[in-house]
Amino acid sequence: MQIAEKIQTERVGAKVAPTPKWTLLQRIAFRISFIFFIIISIPNSPLWYKHVFAINWFNLDYRDLYDICRFGSGVSWFGRTTFGSRLEGYSIWVNTFFFAVLLGLLWTGLAKLLKKEKRSYNRLYYWLNVIVRYRAGLGIIGFGFTKLFPVQMPYPSYGILDTDYGDLTAQKIFWLSFGIVPWYQVFAGILEVTAGTLLLFRRTVAVGATLLVGALGAIVVVNFAYDGGVHVYSSYFVLLSLFLLVPYFGPYYQVFIREQPARIALFFPNFKGRLNEIRIGLKGIIIFIFLIVFFYLQYVDFRYDPYKQPSTAGVQELRGNYEVTEFRLNGVLRPFNPYDSLRWQSATFEKWSTLTFKVNKPLKLDLSNGGGDPKRDVNRTFEISGVAGGQRAFHYYVDTVNQHLYLEDKYKLIPDQRNVTAGEGGDGGVRNYLKSAKGPEEKRPAISLADWIPAKVKASLGDEADYVAKPARTARRLREFAKADELAAKEIRERFVVAYKIIDGGNRVILTGIDEHRDSIYVILDRAIRDYKISPGKFEAGNYDR
Repeated sequence: MQIAEKIQTERVGAKVAPTPKWTLLQRIAFRISFIFFIIISIPNSPLWYKHVFAINWFNLDYRDLYDICRFGSGVSWFGRTTFGSRLEGYSIWVNTFFFAVLLGLLWTGLAKLLKKEKRSYNRLYYWLNVIVRYRAGLGIIGFGFTKLFPVQMPYPSYGILDTDYGDLTAQKIFWLSFGIVPWYQVFAGILEVTAGTLLLFRRTVAVGATLLVGALGAIVVVNFAYDGGVHVYSSYFVLLSLFLLVPYFGPYYQVFIREQPARIALFFPNFKGRLNEIRIGLKGIIIFIFLIVFFYLQYVDFRYDPYKQPSTAGVQELRGNYEVTEFRLNGVLRPFNPYDSLRWQSATFEKWSTLTFKVNKPLKLDLSNGGGDPKRDVNRTFEISGVAGGQRAFHYYVDTVNQHLYLEDKYKLIPDQRNVTAGEGGDGGVRNYLKSAKGPEEKRPAISLADWIPAKVKASLGDEADYVAKPARTARRLREFAKADELAAKEIRERFVVAYKIIDGGNRVILTGIDEHRDSIYVILDRAIRDYKISPGKFEAGNYDR
């Protein structure tokens, strides 16, 4: 058996064989489909265009190209609900379809009224397919590169490995299951990038679209099963791919079900002369930017600045898991008690600049899964996203001369999450009222941003934008860090300062200082050897050997 491909071509100035007349139902279906897929394939957000025009093409960040590829569109003028329901996030598609049906029927009525009913829409259908396949192809290439270089689902951090399985959300469990097998993640990335690349060539659309339906269809199911949150975006590629496969449904049925030969009738315009040169040139530019340049930029991100993990290396002697063998609060010894809501239960220093420790009290759960692409390490929250069980994570700056750590909570509070009043001063005037370790409630101002790191120490720390290797100092990174102080002043975070003392090469660490509640703390940490049954892969993101 074989599939013979019949290609109808239209030559300028030459007679062509008459094309079959479309039925009325086919014309109506095409008009509705044309409006629907144009709307969802072309960005309609002003922010997307603002981003594109703000890109520094001479100092690109991988996220610049990713954001060009990553967008969702649809008619949102009627809100994001359909008859009061979000329909699991699909309501905007339903609203867009209703809108397309309305305009499609209006188009049909006007065509009949003006007596300009066309025999067929082969040429328009071809260009609609071009738009859809480039939208799907570039989108999945951007999606796939984050797996090809495994940064989308990082290997578990020390703090996550020290978390009880039951304290992880379903989504986190799935992402960690991918993170511990980075080469499978790479395979998934190769599959997605390959499918996207095949969609850029019209003769391999069927193969690319079929791969995409299989790969992204599985992701849709997984996201529903594990409450992953990206079921709509993965469904988006399945929908686009199914549309591209419409001309193949009949022939596939004939060959694979009825076991009979079939022919696929496709319409390809005949590009000649200068028009063909322009077509090839534009395709070459797209392939160069979104395959070759994108590949390099994603490698730089993987090697030096993985977007979910902090990029700044932590103090090497501190890295690892620790038991809290002694904990004093305001000079009072607090022996180990699993029900103590103030005492640290265990602690970890990550390879990067994060300290995590457990406390026995409920905390707000971060469900962001560490997404987005913040350049500031404090906003990279993969260590705590989807993690319950009282796990706290603090980003730190280190003064190695005086051996001080300046810590700030990775979880950003919002005003109604703690009792605050407005006033003058650092932290936007935020003042925190917390219970002291002694029991009675008293007014205690939080450590303000202005009081947190002395100006002399801050100057010695240097420019945080330069903490990564030079290839990763992109215009996007420099732009974000130029506004870092302004953004930090608007955030509500717990901050504190401790002095650290390393004993016996890091087997024991002593921390002394004032915590985020303005209580004095004295903590002795003894290194703990964890016998994990999984071992880190050799294909790890980031550069922390410095």
